[in-house]
Parts: sequence; C-alpha cells; structure tokens
Amino acid sequence: MASEIQLTEVTKRYGRRPPAVDNFSITIPAGEIVVFVGPSGCGKTTTMRMINRLIEPTSGRITIGGEDTSTLDPDKLRRTIGYAIQQAGLFPHMTVGQNVSVVPGLLGWDRTKIADRVEEMLDLVGLDPAEYRDRYPRELSGGQQQRVGVARALAADPPVLLMDEPFGAVDPITRGNLQDELMRLQAELRKTIVFVTHDFDEAVKLGDRIAVLGDQSKILQYDTPEAVLANPADDTVAGFVGAGASLKQLTLRRVRDVELTQAHVIVSTQDEPAQIRSRLQEAGKSFALVLDPRRRPVAWVHVREPQVRRPIRDMVSNESTLQDALEAILTEGGNAVVTGGRGEYVGLVEIDTVMAAVRELREAV
Repeated sequence: MASEIQLTEVTKRYGRRPPAVDNFSITIPAGEIVVFVGPSGCGKTTTMRMINRLIEPTSGRITIGGEDTSTLDPDKLRRTIGYAIQQAGLFPHMTVGQNVSVVPGLLGWDRTKIADRVEEMLDLVGLDPAEYRDRYPRELSGGQQQRVGVARALAADPPVLLMDEPFGAVDPITRGNLQDELMRLQAELRKTIVFVTHDFDEAVKLGDRIAVLGDQSKILQYDTPEAVLANPADDTVAGFVGAGASLKQLTLRRVRDVELTQAHVIVSTQDEPAQIRSRLQEAGKSFALVLDPRRRPVAWVHVREPQVRRPIRDMVSNESTLQDALEAILTEGGNAVVTGGRGEYVGLVEIDTVMAAVRELREAV
C-alpha cells in the first residue's frame, strides 16, 4: 500500500552556515514517482535523506501516511522505506540472495518466506534466481548490480522507495534499460517513489511530477513533465529544459502508445546458416532477426553472411520512450527492437513512426 509523504517547512542547518535546505514544503502523492532535479549541491539529496532520517531535520515536519516520522524509531522507520543508491551499495561479502534478504531478515521473517521473497524479487527485476542467487556482487555487471539494489530495496514491500541517482554510474544504454525496468515495476507495484537526479531528461521520462530545485532546495517549479516542458516557470527552469523542447516531448510518448511492425524473417539461434539463407531468399529480404530459445532477440544476420551474427546493442521495451527508440534506431542503423516484460521479442519501431510523432508534436506547439 503506497503512502502520501508531506514535508512542511523543513530546514536543515549545519552549524552557523546558511541552511543546506531552507523552509522546504511539498506533498508527494501516494503511488506516484516524484523526481527532485537540480544542480549538484542544491540540497536535493539532503532533502530526500531527511525523509528516512538518515539526516535529521533541524526544524519542520515530515509525515508518511499521516504519521510524523520524528515520533518513530529511526531504525524501524528505515526498515519500512526502500532505499536505492548509485552503484547499488551491495554488501560485497554477501551473495545476491543474502543482499536481497537483508531487510526481511531484520524484520524477523522466517527462512521459507525470505527464500520465496528472494526468488520473487529477482524474477521481478529480470534476473533468473537459479543463475544469480548465489553469485557475489563482483561477479555482476553494473546494470545487474543496480537491479539487485532495486530488488533489495523492494524486498520487504515498503510503501515508500527513495532512489538517489540510482542509475548514474552505468553506461547510457544500460541506464535506459534500468529506467524502463523501473517504469515496468512501478506499473505493477504503484509505490510512492522519491527519485533524485541531476539529469532533466531522466526526470521527464520517469516522473509523474517533477520538482525543479534551486539553491537550498528552493522549489522553482513543481508540476507534471508536460507542464514543465510546455511552460517553464522561469529562466532557470527554461535552462534545464534547454533547446529542442519539441524533441524532448518524445520523452512523454511511450513505445506502447505507437503501432509496432514485425520483422519479416525471424530465425532461431539453433538454425543453420544454410536454413537462414534459404528463408531470406524465399522471402526476398536481406536481414533476419535471431531469437534465442526463450524468444529473446540477440542479433541480426544478413543473407550474404548468415553465419555472422551482428549483436543487437540497444533495444527498447514497451515502457521506453520514443526518444529511447530514436536513440536505438540511430545506434543500430535500423529499426529499434522492442521487448516485453521478460525480455521476449514483441516487435519493431520504425524511423517513420518516430518522425510522424515528431511532426505531430511540432504541430501541437
């Protein structure tokens, strides 16, 4: 069950210096993703950490689900709030399964319930439990570590999830995939999520609402991504939006909202090159999409060299934005491959589809 969060006139001071956060007030609706975006040092992380009392407010009031957090034991409070940070923050001496089970263990869950929850959470974030449960963090890629970090944050089914630049330390393609995964999870779980970033495009993609923050966490604008893009509150917010606002509007459109096409020829990783060439020649096509036994896309092959697989470097999901799809098209030099919730192939996005959306957005401005 998601919970509303309210911060009322919250201030944080360190000694005699000017406040790091000054008189901050906001209501974060239950079940929504609210993104704090602003330059480094503006106080956005400090503000978020006061919600779970990793940093104690100097003054003001914070409530979660109507309950004043200052009246609660800090350790017990934190066990009811998921927390995901940059570079995952996994315990290196623990296996993936042990990392995910940390908070349920602290809450006194029995072993069977914990084991079932670890399986469920790893599956939820797209990691096969049998393959990853007993691995150590050092044996995972950066993106896989972040997925484990999200699984750990969600393991005890908290009503609130705090995310502090969780995808900032991975490459752009992996970052886009992790953003898509978060959107898919949120569609299923409907948590109240406070997400901190300095990347405005990430804020627009993920946020139900965006709080653009200035110095001392002053709220410059708090609104939906559509409203911030269309009507920046002042020159500072307009600077965040930057040039090409109409192109940024592609971030508001999802792959699931457009019509997908299908690859004309689909083959299996188990097919022989001669079979693949024959099928392409019969269809009169140059390229075939290669799927593995679980129908996950892995590569393209050309009729002239069916034994050579060109790996797909950048794919999108139904939760991806059309801007993601455009980037994948440019990276791949062809159509963007679209996958479903478990990585299975569902279709393609063509460049003509994206360009039609751009024309519609420009005409609407």
